[in-house]
Amino acid sequence: MSKKDKLAVYLTPEKKTELERRYHEDGSRSMTAFIEHALDFYLDYLSAQDAGLFLPPAIRSCINGRLGTMENRMASLMFKLTVEVDMCMSILADCTQLDEEYLRRKRSESVERAKRTNGQIHFAQIARHVEDD
Repeated sequence: MSKKDKLAVYLTPEKKTELERRYHEDGSRSMTAFIEHALDFYLDYLSAQDAGLFLPPAIRSCINGRLGTMENRMASLMFKLTVEVDMCMSILADCTQLDEEYLRRKRSESVERAKRTNGQIHFAQIARHVEDD
C-alpha cells in the first residue's frame, strides 16, 4: 500500500449519511477507497472530455447499431434516388436538345432555389413559377 496524505473533506450531513450507506456497493472496503474510486472516475472523465467514453458498453453498442442501420438505410435510399434522377435526366436528354448556356443557367437557378428553400423543393411550386413567366 502506498503512503497516503490526509485530506479534510467537509460534507453535508445528508451526503455523509449516503456515503456511509453506499460505499460498499462498488466493493470498496472503506469510505476512503470509495472516495478514491469516485475521484479517479471523475478525473478520467475530465481528462477524456467525452462523456461517450463513459457510457455503458450495452448502451454504446445499441446506439452504434442503430446509427449503422440508419446509415445503411440512408445509403440505400440515396442510391435509389440517384437511379431515379439519372433515369429522368436520360429520358429528358433523349427528348430535347439543350445548349450548354441553358444548362448552366438552369443549374445556377436550381442551386439558388435549393439554398433558398433549404432543399425543400416541390415540383408544383416550380411548375407554378414557370407558368408565371
